[in-house]
Amino acid sequence: MSTLRFQALKETFNRKPVKIKETKRRSELFGNNVFNETVMRQFLTKEAYQNIIDANKSGLKISRVVADHISTGMKEWAISKGVTHYTHWFQPLTGSTAEKHDAFFETIGDGLAIEKFGGTQLVQQEPDASSFPHGGIRNTFEARGYTAWDPTSPAFIYGTTLCIPTVYVSYTGEALDYKTPLLRALQSVDQAATAVAKYFDKNVNKVNVTLGWEQEYFLIDSALYLSRPDLQLSGRTLLGHSPAKGQQLDDHYFGSIPSRALAYMRDLEIECMLLGIPVKTRHNEVAPNQFELAPIFEECNLAVDHNSLLMDLMDKVAERHNFKVLFHEKPFAGINGSGKHNNWSLSTNTGINLLSPGTTPMKNLQFLTFFINTIKALHDNEELVRATIASASNDHRLGANEAPPAIISAFIGSQLTEVLNELEKVTDGKLSPQEKTDLKLNVVGKIPEILLDNTDRNRTSPFAFTGNKFEFRAVGSTANCADPMMVLNTIVAKQLTDFKKSVDALVKDKNMKKDDAIFNILRDYIKKSKKIRFEGDGYSDAWQDEAKKRGLSNNKTTPGALKAQVSKKTIALYEEMGVMNKREIEARHEIELEDYSMRIQIEGRVLGDIARNHVIPTAIRYQNILIENVRGLKEIFTTDFENHSKEQLKIIKEISEHIEHIHFDINAMIEERKKANIIEDSEKRAFAYCEKVKPYFETIRYHCDKLELVVDDELWPLTKYRELLFTR
Repeated sequence: MSTLRFQALKETFNRKPVKIKETKRRSELFGNNVFNETVMRQFLTKEAYQNIIDANKSGLKISRVVADHISTGMKEWAISKGVTHYTHWFQPLTGSTAEKHDAFFETIGDGLAIEKFGGTQLVQQEPDASSFPHGGIRNTFEARGYTAWDPTSPAFIYGTTLCIPTVYVSYTGEALDYKTPLLRALQSVDQAATAVAKYFDKNVNKVNVTLGWEQEYFLIDSALYLSRPDLQLSGRTLLGHSPAKGQQLDDHYFGSIPSRALAYMRDLEIECMLLGIPVKTRHNEVAPNQFELAPIFEECNLAVDHNSLLMDLMDKVAERHNFKVLFHEKPFAGINGSGKHNNWSLSTNTGINLLSPGTTPMKNLQFLTFFINTIKALHDNEELVRATIASASNDHRLGANEAPPAIISAFIGSQLTEVLNELEKVTDGKLSPQEKTDLKLNVVGKIPEILLDNTDRNRTSPFAFTGNKFEFRAVGSTANCADPMMVLNTIVAKQLTDFKKSVDALVKDKNMKKDDAIFNILRDYIKKSKKIRFEGDGYSDAWQDEAKKRGLSNNKTTPGALKAQVSKKTIALYEEMGVMNKREIEARHEIELEDYSMRIQIEGRVLGDIARNHVIPTAIRYQNILIENVRGLKEIFTTDFENHSKEQLKIIKEISEHIEHIHFDINAMIEERKKANIIEDSEKRAFAYCEKVKPYFETIRYHCDKLELVVDDELWPLTKYRELLFTR
């Protein structure tokens, strides 16, 4: 194994940056492999084109006759670009994407064949996808899962395959994917936000959700990656002593991008341009060999698809550059992990960002309405929001100094805090003309001025307002954005629905003017949601104590956090908003609990294997070398040999002690794993893995890492942190 380590290092020393040729401008490449509006105008009939546009804008259904016209045009375009196959591209509850390729090929008899792709193949398919997680919604021996075309996300070409974004549902219509509930949540928030936006502008007839994700990741040479079984099987290093130099000098952050990494980024960006993924920003992150890329904001559903596609794309492009991309939230202990900040906002069909202050008091009142309602939604559903970011891998990151704590809170900045404090003083009931004028001129009217230079961010806040959007910072780097976006949009839709009912009731029952009613309800929301706002250091012990006093949840582990997914409150919320039914909710909860247990189980097995089959034999081999050395010294120095070999004897004893601890802890861990495996209840099994099995990981690692410091470097089998993190 040590030979493999040095062979891998030797391979990396000979790597050269892959030469990337850019013969066209990015703007010329953008969307070349996407069935976008420009292509549709060329390959579709006017009627077919208009049907897709109407489906995108108004949600109108596309008839099977029109679908035949669309599929024909789509096929001709794809074939003209060298495509041979098509696939329904979907996002099952595995967390990754799925596809089954079929050829544009059909025999017609007499030894003849044609290229065929009809409306039926475009609109719906029944893949043999019985092994995907389903949480009991369908029987695994039945292939009754259906993929159905999502016309709001354009088809694209990758390689020689036409990829058609689809939803994935059961025979009875329950969602088996991430996209279906997201689309329902987007429809719900559109309806609720449009109704509220009409208070301020009657011309608003649609509200879109915009999303800008920031993808963090590590790049590791593929040879070094293959020399680490734990990276291959669990996505993170289960062992490894921290190097003398890590990230403490901050010399990697925003520094000059290493040549090989830059070549990879350029190659990736070209592929992104062709697929219409509007990546714009690239830079070094804080940890060694950690990087980030971010796109221009897009409509939420498309942005989610693009992020899922990007993660697959990143892996494939990395192969050409002899890299492996690590998406795990915490692949290395002792240095920063990776997140995927979700920047969320709402925009109208009239081009207005509802979370951006305007030029008039009325527009600023509109901003405050959506701003305060979002904070209130977070306050009322903070446990559900915590649940949506829960995973075995993100547990390592949350609260680990570089990421937000497990306590959900909102950061809005000192200036906006002052504005809300002023609004909290609004008179109960009808406002006097003087008070209303004062509010509009001196409080609401001055919002654009105070926000002009207020772009400060609290990096310890899970949910921070950053000028014209909320940044959901606690989302993990491996996550599918659809899940946190589904939750956020659902709770905001519910909150806006309740807000409109309350305002309308005051206008009707109390004979209030609309502005008075809005101010009254907002004042009430500010008071009720105050405890979710926090401007300080999220890592401090003082905040932990303060959050407890405020009654905020602090679910530090995934099994504890996931309970909120199936509470009566959550089920009622999803059903009222038409996002998921009880069966779908419980199925997802079951899947996530199973996923947690299996990931901890895999990590435990891998750790035990590496410790027993790699670390301990290597330690014994080095111990034998020391024993031979002591024997030689004894022959030379006879009775005085102990004075000359006391350090060797000390190390021999130290090695034996570490080996004893490792064996004991592995055996104890295996016994706890056996107990956990026979527990039938998924939640109890997840808690058993969390509380009984997982604690052994740290103790086993501790002794293995101590041996790494003692054993001869030439014998050590596992590629070390300094090599993984600093080999360019």
